[in-house]
Amino acid sequence: MVRSKSRRKLASQDRRGGSEPPGDDLSKLGDPRHLLGLDGMRRAEIEEILDSAFAFKEVLDRPIKKVPTLRGKMVINLFFEPSTRTRTSFEIAGKLLSADVINFSASASALEKGETLLDTALNLQAMRPDVLVVRSASSGVPHMLARRLECAIVSAGDGWHEHPTQALLDAMSLRERWGSLDGRTVAIVGDIARSRVAGSNIRCLTSLGARVRVCGPRTMIPRNVESLGKVTIHHRIAEALEAADAVMMLRIQKERSSEPIYPSDREYSRLFGLNTMNVELLEKDALILHPGPMNRGIEIEPAVADGPRSIILDQVENGVALRMAVLCRAARSVGASLEAPA
Repeated sequence: MVRSKSRRKLASQDRRGGSEPPGDDLSKLGDPRHLLGLDGMRRAEIEEILDSAFAFKEVLDRPIKKVPTLRGKMVINLFFEPSTRTRTSFEIAGKLLSADVINFSASASALEKGETLLDTALNLQAMRPDVLVVRSASSGVPHMLARRLECAIVSAGDGWHEHPTQALLDAMSLRERWGSLDGRTVAIVGDIARSRVAGSNIRCLTSLGARVRVCGPRTMIPRNVESLGKVTIHHRIAEALEAADAVMMLRIQKERSSEPIYPSDREYSRLFGLNTMNVELLEKDALILHPGPMNRGIEIEPAVADGPRSIILDQVENGVALRMAVLCRAARSVGASLEAPA
């Protein structure tokens, strides 16, 4: 009876068309189990997740990798956008934690018959999952679901907004090599305006004490980017790379722009691509990152992507351990500490 009243209440809110739920529901966004983005997350919280991820990475080196941490818990991966690394690593992470993992395919669901996203989510909630991992082309979907559902919500990327687990695994990969990000300079080059990875990384890296340089054509740099942290803007890649400790190359988000934002791939590669010549502007032991998928020969040359400074595959490996830590955090009881695996 209580569940029926709750469902009628949500339906009534949707019919009113209001974007803001009742005040009581707003408190759900502060639920420590949710990971909706890194905006406003304290350094101590980020470091707690990273410390747990390093502990889980030790599990990946064991002959038997599975641990019983989330035995009896249910994780649903709700992906409305194509994904390889993120979806696969969330699935592997859940299974290594002994959780029951269900992958939801939007293309084979009732969404194709006209069902709304919220109704789909409410039906999934009726199956009593503990964690819902959400990826959507629309910004704000994880926040909307966190207001309306009872389970923990983890954002796997929403529109142009944020991709928190990608930024956390990037920070993990850098911290693994450096020990600390304090005082380090990281250049992020590419389509900053349309990249949710860039937004989350700027928030994460600056929270951990790094300085960030963003670089790209003027059509790819958002106006308010300096408000996100210790950020400087550059429109020439040589300036961004000069003596930087690391560089993160981003692909052009063509699927998020209806009009051309640069003359040609060849022109972009010449002006903003990372190649065997301009990579020498970096510090001698500088690191090279890319969140994927890579467009080889456009934003990065194959020789650089596969070179000794590249930690791109380290990012992929760390993605599993980081997402194990995030799922553990999401499935824990409210108020419980985030413990490392036995």
